Order: sequence, then C-alpha cells, then structure tokens
Amino acid sequence: MSSSTSSATELVRRTFLKIDPSVVLGVVDSLDLRGSGKISAVIGVPLRNLQQRRDVSAFATGAPPAALSAMLELLAVEPLEKVIHALGDHADNPSFEQLTGAVDQVIAEGASATDMMMVMTFAIAEGFPAAPHCRRLLAERPEFELPALPEVVAPTPLASLKETDPQIREQRRARREEMKRKKGPTPVRPSRPGKAKESKKTTPPVTAVTTPVSSVGAPPERRRIVLTPAELERFDPEHPLAGAVVIVEVPFDAVDPETPELKSKDRPALVVAASSDAVLVRAIYSNPAATRSTFQPWRRLAMDHVCYVDDVRVALNDVVIDGVKRLGQLTDQEWNAQL
Repeated sequence: MSSSTSSATELVRRTFLKIDPSVVLGVVDSLDLRGSGKISAVIGVPLRNLQQRRDVSAFATGAPPAALSAMLELLAVEPLEKVIHALGDHADNPSFEQLTGAVDQVIAEGASATDMMMVMTFAIAEGFPAAPHCRRLLAERPEFELPALPEVVAPTPLASLKETDPQIREQRRARREEMKRKKGPTPVRPSRPGKAKESKKTTPPVTAVTTPVSSVGAPPERRRIVLTPAELERFDPEHPLAGAVVIVEVPFDAVDPETPELKSKDRPALVVAASSDAVLVRAIYSNPAATRSTFQPWRRLAMDHVCYVDDVRVALNDVVIDGVKRLGQLTDQEWNAQL
C-alpha cells in the first residue's frame, strides 16, 4: 500500500522499520520506565519489552499505536524543531512548496532523509495541517520511500487443531468410564414440594417510549474529568478556570545539579480544577517525555513552538485566581482530546 493511502498507524510502523535500530534503542534506553504510576501500561509495558528484548522490528510490527506514537515523538522532536524553524511564519499551515523547501533546507544543513521521514510521519499521525503534504512527499520522493510491513499470516483455527491419537482418545474414554464406575449410580433426590402455579395474568400492553435522537453534527459534549477523593475535597472540576491555559509557578520534579538553588519555574499549565486560592494543573513543557503528550492547541494559543502536556497533576496552593495570567481557554473538543 502506498504512503498516500496507508493508515497513519501503518505509516508509523513502516517508519520504525526504516530507522536505524541503534537509534531507537538509544532513545528507549534513556527512559526511566520503572513502575511509578506515571506511565500507562499500554505505553510502559511495550517500551520495557523493547529495552529488554532489543527487537525493534517486533516493536514496530506489534506494539500498540500509543507506544509507537510516544517513541516517535521522542525521536522526531529535534528534527521537527528544525523544520518548524525553517518554515518560520508559515509553520502553522504551510503550502506543499513551503514544506518541501523547509525539508530540503534542513537536509542540506545535515539532517538525514530518515529524520525527515520521522517528522512527516509524526505530522500525519498527529493530524497536523500539513499532513496531506507530508503524505505527498513520502509518496513522490524516492529517498522517502518506506519499507513494506512484513506479511503476518494468521493461523487458521481448523488447521491449527492437532489430531488426537486414537489410542489416547480410547484411554481417556476408559478413564472416564472407570471414574463413573467407582462413584456408583447417581442418587436421585426426591422432588421438593413446589408452590402451586398461579394463573397467568394478562399483562397490559407496554406503551413504546420514543427516545429523542441527538441531531447529527451536534457539538461534542465536554468530558468530565475524574478526580481522586482527596482532589475532590480541595478542588472543583466545574470551576470557571478549569480548561484554561495559564502561566503559574510549577515546582521541579527533581533538583537540577547545575542550578540546585532553583526549586520551581514559571511555565504554562492546563488547569483541570480549581478552588478559591489553589489550582490543580498539568504542566506544559518544551521537551517530550514518556509521561507527556503533544499539546494540540499550541498553535492556536500562539505558543512559539510545539509543546507537551504532562499526565501528572500538580496541586498549587496560594494562587491569586483573579490575577493569574491566561493564555486562552480550551474548546470542548480540545479538552476531550487532552484527557
């Protein structure tokens, strides 16, 4: 199947078959995948298997799409930043010619064709506006040709059944008969007295109730976030600030050895719930990680580069709610996509 008609998941799998296995293994080895509750099993388990078994081909062809996407983000982030920089003001929605020029410029500056294939496949998988142009480039340029996925022949259930040796079948029958003989005849229990059957009553006809069907094209319903009991005691998920992207001071996960005196940093964050003087947020970062996913509305909110929102929720106290700087509000569709 050509790159112009393949599904996004298939393109991602084919791209992993093209990447140098040592590059993939180098990235996955840099991840801390110890069970911490921060990484979902659908991503963490395949990546740990890749760390242990070192089989990139098996990962490419058999891993869940979520694990593939997480790894592709980590692999494509650096060349993606270069392409975005080369596109400049056209990065939000480039034309085919603008994208082609940016890709050629980044390759001329030292990037490989495989780097650009990772960027284009990532753009397709994430539904970037330039995704159709990326498909066209992959299909038209010989250096961007992706390998085909190996054919996997599913075993036929009937063909996979083993023929049982007649002698073994007879031995099993004999054992069953012997067990029945040892147990003796099955005792017959006396029937229990039952209640007299009541005469059937005439059931009145049930009036059909017509459930109204929602109109086609109705706006998506905003998904309700599930908070822990402790979070619900402190925060209101229906607070007016929920769904806003704000600038707040977020504490660091760990001490930076180069600047150990710094404990926190002002950064954008998605508010998931709030109270009168505190917010529950998911911090937004410039760099990807195993617990982060692409923050889709980064262009619409005028952020100057691709960003990643963390799955981990952080409670921030003593926040002046009315004075917090807002970058914008997520639409219901964007909110549902980030949960």
